[in-house]
Amino acid sequence: MGEDGKSDQPLKMKNSQTTSKNKSVLFLLTQDLESPSGLGRYFPISKYLAKQGFSVNIAALHSNYASLNTRTMVKEGVKVHYVAQMHIKKENNRTTYFNPLQLFWHVIKATWRLFLFVLKNPADTIVIGKPHPMNSIAGILGGYLKNSKIVLDCDDYEAASNYFSSKWQQRIVRFFEDKTPRFVHKITTNTFFNKERMIALGVPPEKIHYLPNGVDPDRFKNIDKNKVDEIVDRLNLSGKQIIAYIGSLNLSNHPVDLLIDAFKLVSEANENAALIIVGAGKDLEKLKDLSIDLGIKDKVFFEGRVDPEMVANYYELADVTVDPVYDTDSAKGRCPLKMFESWLTGTPFVTSNVGDRKLLSGDLPTAMLTLPGDASDLAIKIRNIIDNQNLTLELRQNSLKTVGQFYWKSLVKEKFIPLISN
Repeated sequence: MGEDGKSDQPLKMKNSQTTSKNKSVLFLLTQDLESPSGLGRYFPISKYLAKQGFSVNIAALHSNYASLNTRTMVKEGVKVHYVAQMHIKKENNRTTYFNPLQLFWHVIKATWRLFLFVLKNPADTIVIGKPHPMNSIAGILGGYLKNSKIVLDCDDYEAASNYFSSKWQQRIVRFFEDKTPRFVHKITTNTFFNKERMIALGVPPEKIHYLPNGVDPDRFKNIDKNKVDEIVDRLNLSGKQIIAYIGSLNLSNHPVDLLIDAFKLVSEANENAALIIVGAGKDLEKLKDLSIDLGIKDKVFFEGRVDPEMVANYYELADVTVDPVYDTDSAKGRCPLKMFESWLTGTPFVTSNVGDRKLLSGDLPTAMLTLPGDASDLAIKIRNIIDNQNLTLELRQNSLKTVGQFYWKSLVKEKFIPLISN
């Protein structure tokens, strides 16, 4: 396809006059629906497309494929098919990285199975969820063979943010992140940083559409007060002021060590402060060791990976949630799901003025913005919230007013459906 954009025009669709009632959409994912983007972005988009009458399939890789008893299911009107193992394995709170030979075999197998799924289940629109080698090859080749509209969704800048055991792996990911946008018909991205990066690579601006992250209120409507109390009792946190981090424990893209350093300062000034860390990843043990080295292990509680249905309960018990950030391309390329989830539950939120975070916060103060990478300033902003009930109330009220514009139901209807329908 040429850079003049002429061959980037969408292919002529079969039955172009059909309605959403018989239009089909196929998502190709290299993660499962319990992974952050799968749970917080791709499934809610799929769910609300199905509610609008689209026929929706998800073909995905799973973090522990061999353990699955059922690999095909229907979830809220969406047909989900797990077809192969992810490029990493997650089991309990452990993340296992394959050696090069194993990785090569899993990538080849996953690519082939995703490609076969495309051929056997042709769709009007194929959505490539993240430009990874497996789903990009399967989506582009299968999409052109089946005359599908191909949409690429870029919700991260993984060449800068992910963990790689070798430089060649990083170069391959960067190649697909840089080249895949040229071979699709439309692109969605959840940050302006990613949009500007692709334009700088020569992608026509008219192909790129901004689709921020959002939140699905259905996931948070059944907060169980009894389970919240059980967590508080189990951890002996009654009367404590609770700071929470909910997300991946991978320091290459989530500097949770920065939060632990800041919490050390908070705990020195406030003996009632406690830190709960919910999530798993390759750096879990390193972070536990850090809390021991800083002498705060009795105030930092590592909950590990929890059932997605339990996550809302942790937002409910928290007095403040934190997205620790450095001023890096990795952070600029992310649109933190935890921001919208905090807003939905009325939990004050602290992050840094990096990327789109200030823009998303809007005119009303809905988040406390810190200096990027500054543990002292992060500690000050956390203390401002837990020591000031009026500020807490203001942030809670403003976030509840703001979050409605980021409901996935509205984003899908107003931004995504017009994109795939034209």
